[in-house]
Amino acid sequence: MNEREFLAKRANLVIQARGMVETTAKETRDFSAEEQTNYDAIFAEIEKIDKTVQNIRKLGAADSAEYRSEAVKPEVTMANPATQVEDRTDKAFRNYLSTGAVAPELRALQADADVSGGYMTTPQQFVNTLIKAVDDMVFIREWATKNTVTNAQSLGMPYLAADPSDAGWTSELLIGAEDSTMTFGKRELNPKPLAKYIKVSNKLLRLSPDVERLVLDRLAYKFAITYEKAGMTGSGANEPLGVFTASADGISTGRDVSTGNTTTSIQTDGLLEAKYTLKGAYWPSAKWLFHRSAIKQIAKLQDDTGRYLWQPAVTLGAPDMLFGVPVFTSEYAPSTFTTGLYVGIIGDFKFYHIADALSFSIQRLNELYAATNQTGFIGRLESDGMPVLEEAFVRVKLA
Repeated sequence: MNEREFLAKRANLVIQARGMVETTAKETRDFSAEEQTNYDAIFAEIEKIDKTVQNIRKLGAADSAEYRSEAVKPEVTMANPATQVEDRTDKAFRNYLSTGAVAPELRALQADADVSGGYMTTPQQFVNTLIKAVDDMVFIREWATKNTVTNAQSLGMPYLAADPSDAGWTSELLIGAEDSTMTFGKRELNPKPLAKYIKVSNKLLRLSPDVERLVLDRLAYKFAITYEKAGMTGSGANEPLGVFTASADGISTGRDVSTGNTTTSIQTDGLLEAKYTLKGAYWPSAKWLFHRSAIKQIAKLQDDTGRYLWQPAVTLGAPDMLFGVPVFTSEYAPSTFTTGLYVGIIGDFKFYHIADALSFSIQRLNELYAATNQTGFIGRLESDGMPVLEEAFVRVKLA
């Protein structure tokens, strides 16, 4: 199926879900247990389609890219012909190189242990149709402003702490009153190292050249996921500071809005409060970000005229909309619906800044593990990130 067909299937699922909501509304009752199960199943399928469409779009972007990372270029030798797989490296992997970060982890892959990769030595028709779960979508690095730290240990981020007071009316020959309120501050981004390495047996690489492509692809993807998690909920201590972490260095509790929501669910009034707490100047570039559990709640909400708040995308390349603002779904946004917890955010994410001292790279180690007949792959990244202007964000919070 192509993207258009997936979107058509998605639209039909939305119609089914809304039909269920309208039926219960007419009968003035809540979902039965069976109806809730069916409703959740419909949204699980919608989420699966969303991820598939996102991957189709990423692959399309990668197809048009001309770059190729030197860091992943294998050495070509007669002794190791399996390393001649670069030209078959999945183009989608190269797209991941611009996104992402995971703590050091070790797992040796070998051909004689099925759970460690032995299944990859099955006949070629099975190797080429590897089955894996749909990748989760990542947004933070895509939306953020990225900076490169070259000859310093950190990046100083000056910011306007307080505006000058308003100008005062005066006469032609006077200059008005001196301002005493305008102040500046500085936030500092200190790139932190992240790394992960994998060892693969040379026998496995020889028997199944696609294993190298798979290892490189998954290393890059896992780095992207780790960075996404930190960008959402990171503490700022030896990791990026997340947008859902209350901090005077990032987004303080002064940008939290709970008015209109209940202690267990998002409500129409709560979403309106959040949007209109954000200044209109940020709306053209703003985005909503929720977990899919929150989207299931929001999809049921209607305004006073019976019009649904959440408007699903029906055209190629277009996002879903909520109050005229694009809405996106992340697996790493908060999903616990309890008193006082965050359940979503609206904001202009270009005011999340990232400082990279070392761009994501993969090093291939041909000789280090020669004694055990293995080849190593090391992924590295040095980066930091944080929201730099809290005014550009509003968090949705339960009462």
